[in-house]
Amino acid sequence: MPVRRLPDNPSLEYLRNQAKRLKKAVRAADTAALELVAEFHPRPFPGLPARPAGSSPVGGDPRSFPEFRARSAGSPPVGGPRAREGFTLADAQLTVARAYGFASWPRLRAHLDVLARHSRSPHLVPRSADPVAEFLRLACLPYGNDDPARRREAARALALDPGLAVANVHTMAATGQAEAMAATLAADPAQARAEGGPHRWEPLLYLAYSRVEGGDALETARVLLRHGADPDAGYLWDGLTSPFTALTGAFGGGERGEPPHPRPIELARLLLEAGADPNDGQTLYNRGLGGSGPDDTEHLELLFEYGLGRGDGGPWHRRLGPAHATPERMLQDEVLASVIARRPRRLRLLIEHGAGVDGPGTGHPVFEGRTPYELAVLGGNVEEAAMLAEAGATGSLDEVDLFLGACMRAERPDADPGLVARAVERVPHLVNRAAAHGNVEAVRLMASLGFEVGLVRRASPLHEAAWAGDLPTVKALLELGADPSARDTEFGATPQGWAEHGGRHEVAAYLASV
Repeated sequence: MPVRRLPDNPSLEYLRNQAKRLKKAVRAADTAALELVAEFHPRPFPGLPARPAGSSPVGGDPRSFPEFRARSAGSPPVGGPRAREGFTLADAQLTVARAYGFASWPRLRAHLDVLARHSRSPHLVPRSADPVAEFLRLACLPYGNDDPARRREAARALALDPGLAVANVHTMAATGQAEAMAATLAADPAQARAEGGPHRWEPLLYLAYSRVEGGDALETARVLLRHGADPDAGYLWDGLTSPFTALTGAFGGGERGEPPHPRPIELARLLLEAGADPNDGQTLYNRGLGGSGPDDTEHLELLFEYGLGRGDGGPWHRRLGPAHATPERMLQDEVLASVIARRPRRLRLLIEHGAGVDGPGTGHPVFEGRTPYELAVLGGNVEEAAMLAEAGATGSLDEVDLFLGACMRAERPDADPGLVARAVERVPHLVNRAAAHGNVEAVRLMASLGFEVGLVRRASPLHEAAWAGDLPTVKALLELGADPSARDTEFGATPQGWAEHGGRHEVAAYLASV
C-alpha cells in the first residue's frame, strides 16, 4: 500500500478527525482500516494482519489519504475484539502519520507548523491605502491573478512618486536600488533577511518576483547576498509544498505564462553561485508541465551545471520531508512533462544527464499512471518514443493504445468498428490533446471516427486551441461543429475568454466575430 500525499494546506483538526475515524473503523473490524494499520503501524497487534515484509512508509503517491470504505458484506472481521479494543487514539494518529510518510504524529504536527510558518497567499492580498505596500503588491508576480495592467500601474505609481523606490529595503529590492541598499545594510545587516511588505517576504524575493524595469537588480542581489540574504529564500504559495523560491521568481513561467525576470539567467546564476539548491521543483513545473513555452533548454542546462538531480534536495526538502519531491523524482516528472509537451530537446538533455526514463515521478494525475514511453506512443510522439526506446524505456500497450497513438499521428488505422468504439470509450477526450498541440489533421481524423469535438473535460478542444493561440485549429473545430459558447468547468469561461486571458488577440478577435 503506497504512502499517500497530504491534501493541500491540511489542518490539524482535519488530521485529528481522520485518526478518530480510523480508531472507530478498527474497533468496528473494518477490513480496509485493519489493512492500513497492518501496513503502517510499526508494532503489530495480536490478531491483526501481518505487515508485509520489506514495506515501509516511503515514496509518494498523488492520491490524498482515502476515507475508510465499509468492508464488503459477508467478509469476516480481521483481528480479535480484544486486539481491536487495545487500538488507541495514539495508535491511530501514529498510523495516519506514517501513512503520509512521517515517522510519528509529532513529526506530522511539526510539518503543519512549517506550512503555517512559510505559507503566503500573494494573489489574495487586497489593495492597500499605504502607497508603499500597494506599490509592492502591484510590482511583483503574485501567481494566481497576474495581469500586465498591475505592472503598468506600479510603474505609474513609481513615476509619480520616485521616493517609493527607496522607502524601505523591500522597495529597494523590487526596484534594484543597489547604492541605497548597500547603505541601509551597512547600518543594519539584519535587514537583508527582514520579512515585510504586503507579502511578508524577504527582500530577495521582492527582487526576484518584481517585474518593474529600471535599476540594477543584479548588483542589488549581490549586496543582499553579501550581507547574509538567503539564496534559498522562498515561500509556500497558499500552503502548497512546492516552494516558490527566489530561483522560481527569476525564471518565471507558469500556467498563465508569467514573464521571467528581465535578466533571468544572470540572476539565477548569481543565486546558484551563492548556494541556492538547483533542485527547484516549482521552476521545473513553471517552465515544464505548467507552462506552454518552447522547447528551450537554457534553464535546465544552468540547473544541471549546479547539480540538478543530485544532492539531498536542500533546505526545503529538509523542512518539508516526504511532502517535497526528491531530486530524482523531480527529474522523472520533467521527463514525463517533456514527452507530453513534445519537447524532444529537453528530453534528450534529461536522458544525457541520467534522468530515469521509467520512473513514476511524483504521480501527477496528468500522467495517468503511464510510463514516458507509453505517453510518447499514445501522444503520437514518434521522435520522443524512439529516443526513449533507445534509452531502454519500457511500457505496456495494447491494441487500443496503439490505435489511439495512430490517431494522434493522423494515420487512419485499419480497425474494425468494435476497436474504434473501445478507443472512444477509453479516451473520449483525445481530441483535446490533438487540439492543444495544433494537430489539425488528427482533429479531423478523430472527428470522422466518432470522437466528439465538443466534449468538455475541464475544457473543450476549442478552449485548448484558443489558449494555444492556434487559429487554424480553432477554425477547423468550428467547421466540425465545436460550440464557441461552451464554458469550461473550472472558471466558467468561453474559448474566447481563454484566448483573451492568454493574450491570444488574433484568436480572441476571430472568436468574437463568430
